[in-house]
Amino acid sequence: MSSEARFVLAIVLMLGVLVGTNILFPPAPPQEDVDPGVEMVEGDPEAAPPAEAPETDPADPPADTTEERVAPPALPELAQDEELPTVEAPSPEDVPEVRIAVEGPLYRYSFSNYGASIRSAELTQFESFAQPGPVELIAVEEDGILGSRVVVSADTVDLRRLPFQVEPEGGLTLEEGGGPQTLTFTYQHPTEPFSFEVRYTFDPDSYVIDVSGRARGLERGLLMSDLGRGLAFNEVDPNEERRSMAYVFNHLQNGIQSTDLGDVERSRLEEGPFFWAALKSRYFVLAAFPALEPGGAEYLGGLLARQAMNGDEASADVAITQSLGSGGTFAYRIYAGPQDYALLASMGNDFQQVNPIGWRPLRPILRPFVGAVMWLLVWLHETLAVGYGWVLILLGVMMRIVLFPLYHKAMKAQLRNMAVQPLLKEIQTKYKDKPEKMQKELMKLYKEHGFNPLAGCWPMLLPWPILIALFFVFQNTIELRGVPFAWLPDLSAKDPLFILPVLLGVSMFLIQWVSLRTMPDAPPQMKMMMWFLPIIMVVIFANFPSGLNLYYLTANIATLPQSWWIANERVKVKAKGPPEPAGA
Repeated sequence: MSSEARFVLAIVLMLGVLVGTNILFPPAPPQEDVDPGVEMVEGDPEAAPPAEAPETDPADPPADTTEERVAPPALPELAQDEELPTVEAPSPEDVPEVRIAVEGPLYRYSFSNYGASIRSAELTQFESFAQPGPVELIAVEEDGILGSRVVVSADTVDLRRLPFQVEPEGGLTLEEGGGPQTLTFTYQHPTEPFSFEVRYTFDPDSYVIDVSGRARGLERGLLMSDLGRGLAFNEVDPNEERRSMAYVFNHLQNGIQSTDLGDVERSRLEEGPFFWAALKSRYFVLAAFPALEPGGAEYLGGLLARQAMNGDEASADVAITQSLGSGGTFAYRIYAGPQDYALLASMGNDFQQVNPIGWRPLRPILRPFVGAVMWLLVWLHETLAVGYGWVLILLGVMMRIVLFPLYHKAMKAQLRNMAVQPLLKEIQTKYKDKPEKMQKELMKLYKEHGFNPLAGCWPMLLPWPILIALFFVFQNTIELRGVPFAWLPDLSAKDPLFILPVLLGVSMFLIQWVSLRTMPDAPPQMKMMMWFLPIIMVVIFANFPSGLNLYYLTANIATLPQSWWIANERVKVKAKGPPEPAGA
């Protein structure tokens, strides 16, 4: 069962007890055909794909704008296990593979001269919890990312295994605050007038890589750039990491859509145009964007995903496509970094939503809550200069203090409802054979005593949006990744000693016991739930983020004094007997 499913179950159980307690024994109120090889996911299958904007390279002479642009070739349709038809140019013999390092304050890349691809991408500011050292983004080193293929008519020129010349040969070292630097790879066919050049430009203070280049000797074509087989595992829990692996894109017409890598079967061709396309894990993302250069394509053309042959359900071969511009030019951008909300938002086009929050129908409602809660956590952390553990404790207490007036009003309504219960039972017994008369008397009682079965419930539901928002904050927010507190090594991971879930169960038992001790006539079902619900909740919450358990435990402890006061008031109300009608 996924963590989201467990969370839903926990909410249903707790709400059932909460609402059931308040309305215990209430009176009855008034009454197309798809090719098996390539799955066309986006748009109308019978509609023509949208035209793509032409691309130009600023370094080239201006193209004749009066010339009509020739449409790029479409990807050939693939059978289930068929590869793209490939035409490989002969490679020079005895060319050794060389690794070229690019090091900056935020990252450390290792390129191969074969294919001009990135074989290792380390984020030096983040520790990996799955292996020693910093976070690694590339799952399969021998394949790497950003390897290129050029589709021309029905053939594919595969450049991923061909040797390139590198400039500078010694790689790059970038200093914080310094200017951008460029690494250039060039391949020249030994017998044909074909060459391919790709330039990677790095900013030492940014996770964005500008990629540009040119395929000479081709009048038109479609460039395919590999994003890899999914991101490498970097978290403690491999199951959670596996479930979070997906490719995501923002379609011009259809918006943001996400597909788990485990759901990729055979070949999936997602038709653009896209604002961006990405591979994501729980906390990190590798994404492609159109270039910002004047004359560059405004959108990405499409995305091709193929089921990986290694049998890993969290793995799929993913590549982006775009048409070559005038003279074979191309340009795009890569973001390879953390899912930091501010950094993602700065990329534009809702890239901060690359990790969708919650369940699709509820996302428009959940996003504002999650954003507000995360802003509050960060603001308290920075303003008070305390750790996030203390921030969560403070937030739990603050919620109870802020909502105390509403709780007080709800409890008064609950006590009033309880005092009227004898009159309700009397009417139900007296008119059990006269339903119409019973209904009239009940309505009269509602009016005279201000009885409302749900009056004591709705204020208690107000903290729930915070609890739900916190669940998704801990599921997706990198600011809380690896943050320790007390014995907890990571607030975004489960409590390794299970102390918090057990204390949470004890607090839930105490809250119910305090309420039921003044209800001698409580039904046996409620007394049974007092014992079994905390046990069930301990099991469910045991695998939830420890920060969520810390907040909820604090809120429960802060609720106990109020519950004790209400229980004592319940005894007093019961001793007084049924109240007089309002206005009597």
